[in-house]
Amino acid sequence: MARMTMIEAIQNALDISMGRDERVVVFGEDVGYFGGVFRCTAGLQKKYGRSRCFDTPISELGIVGAAIGMAAYGLKPCVEIQFADYVYPAYDQIVSEAARLRYRSAGGFTCPLVVRMPAGGGIYGGQTHSQSPEALFTHVAGLKVVVPSTPADAKGLLTAAIEDPDPVIFLEPKRIYNGPFDGHHDRPIVPWKKHEGGEVDENYYKTPLGKAAIRRQGEGLTVLAYGTMVHVAMAAVEEAGIDAEVIDLRTLVPLDTKTIMESVRKTGRCVIVHEATQTSGFGAELAAQVQAECFYHLEAPIMRVAGWDTPYPHSQEWDYFPGPARIIRALNAVMEA
Repeated sequence: MARMTMIEAIQNALDISMGRDERVVVFGEDVGYFGGVFRCTAGLQKKYGRSRCFDTPISELGIVGAAIGMAAYGLKPCVEIQFADYVYPAYDQIVSEAARLRYRSAGGFTCPLVVRMPAGGGIYGGQTHSQSPEALFTHVAGLKVVVPSTPADAKGLLTAAIEDPDPVIFLEPKRIYNGPFDGHHDRPIVPWKKHEGGEVDENYYKTPLGKAAIRRQGEGLTVLAYGTMVHVAMAAVEEAGIDAEVIDLRTLVPLDTKTIMESVRKTGRCVIVHEATQTSGFGAELAAQVQAECFYHLEAPIMRVAGWDTPYPHSQEWDYFPGPARIIRALNAVMEA
């Protein structure tokens, strides 16, 4: 075991995957010589050469379009979109081509493609470097969507995503890139400064897609979260002193409904936390599924704690994020209902 930040764990996953399979190629803006703006691809070009790790023009549509062709041909491209906010020019390629390739070809072609994207706020990036667009992808049949919350999961889930035969959207919460993140704080640890990180196995391993992790056992209430909000929810639960079970979804599609429903049936209460705006956010889908499957077990209404329904408010970034205080209010309301 070694101590790694999420950045280092992602780099390690890419390194091991490229070493194990020569079909794995990595490309995107500044990922080659420079090693990526967050350094997730540092050293890969030097080790594997310019044909397997290379820079591209500033064209997200071109990056993803080329990757889809490579995937159909038999390669395993893992491309980086520099910020999730930049993915929109490539959205048509992802939705109309990558997600549908297996179905429209009746299984004749697959698209083993991974699109990595730093997502979410917390680095003072403003409106065009801070969005959380996961719901736009969970709605698209044919895509898998992953959001890790720890360095160990980032490595294991990315390895599994690269080996998956179908397209995977891999959203990396940049607020915890250089963690560990303490959810009690109103501000992150300096996001561009390296910290101790978490324990990660240096050897090859993968974490199965579609399996949630129970981060805290509890009997009184179920909290569903993913990415950065797992840490914030944990801090809120500890501060509130509530016997809550905290579930880290890890994979939004496929969703581990078994773990979720077993927990809610046990606790009878559910609070959902995510950073993205509330209306039509992924929490709405979670609430609908929990209500449908656990209606007769619920002791209180399901509550969501999420970002505001506004364009990303740079000047009020830390009020926009669900913090421990907002989550505690929801926890208490559900427990008292």
